[in-house]
Amino acid sequence: MPSLDTSTPLAPIVQRADAPASLPEITAGGLTWRPATRADAPALLELRNTIAEADAEPYREVLAEITEMFDAPWRRFDTDSLLGHDADGALVAYAQVESMPGDTRTVRVVLFGGVHPARRGEGIGRELFAWQVARGRQVLAASGKDLPARIAAYAEDDGPAAKARMFDHAGFTPRRFYSELRRDLRETAEPLPDIRLDGLRLVPFSAELDEATRLAHNDAFRDHWGSEPQTPEQWTHGRTGFAPQWGALVVDPAPDVDALLADPDTDAATADALRAGQPLVVAYALNERYDEDFAVRGYSFGYTAILGTRRAYRGRRGAPAALVAGMRAMQGDGMEFACLDVDTENPTGATGLYAGLGFTKTHGSRMLSIEL
Repeated sequence: MPSLDTSTPLAPIVQRADAPASLPEITAGGLTWRPATRADAPALLELRNTIAEADAEPYREVLAEITEMFDAPWRRFDTDSLLGHDADGALVAYAQVESMPGDTRTVRVVLFGGVHPARRGEGIGRELFAWQVARGRQVLAASGKDLPARIAAYAEDDGPAAKARMFDHAGFTPRRFYSELRRDLRETAEPLPDIRLDGLRLVPFSAELDEATRLAHNDAFRDHWGSEPQTPEQWTHGRTGFAPQWGALVVDPAPDVDALLADPDTDAATADALRAGQPLVVAYALNERYDEDFAVRGYSFGYTAILGTRRAYRGRRGAPAALVAGMRAMQGDGMEFACLDVDTENPTGATGLYAGLGFTKTHGSRMLSIEL
């Protein structure tokens, strides 16, 4: 897999980003362009769902998911978004350049966007994507973070061929591949296993343990490719589909504080929490519910959004126990399947874990990027 060469010192981010002084003009389609605002949420929802239906994507969105995007304080819609309207005022195309405030290992921008199916083939998408890439370079240059950098986009494996050609033409290379998996929860399916924990305690998700779960997540994903620490604002944002009643946590009721503090792998935030006597979450499964997707897929399901185990607690079955507990909660609420996504090169052996629990692949997606 292509990667950035780290054998020599990196040039300053301003040089590597090679940001243009001005952004390219979009002339294709004869559209009128302006930044997105919160008032555009209904039209943006309609366009995004129209695109998803045309491209046979396995999901749909609801208005709350769109409006909550505008609530994140780190998003700059005035400079990092565009909407293209036709002469009648109908929304035809959109673009968003997303950057994350918590990046400490790789500074990233992610590009989202699309064109109404009825207006494809006019060059709108190609010009709009060029604008996004140029704006992404400007955002990276302005970050001031002299770190490895990435401009990324995502695509379904069976998405439009024209979109794949556009990415290739713009110099994007596939870097990571993801599989969506599902596990049958119906009465006719194999029963969920009982997983016993030694010295650890399985508890339901609670708001009181939310911050402790964030610290566990940042520790668990330190060695995952492309993952970056989540700030408290990032962690609690974007929870329209969050199903706390399905969340499961594993805590250590009597952690060896001295040993953990002496461990060089213990991060500073966790060390502070240990010294303060706060609860130690060591594994977690946080799940989501998207009723609007049931008809698209033809079945009801719960979705495991994030699953992880602290590095010092791997091998103690915390994550499998939390995952199964979440699936039991889904099953109790009548869900027919449990679903999740996995990086096919996950370093913790998660793919084998899911296979052992009866998960099978339904479809795939990929991340493409320019590495700087």
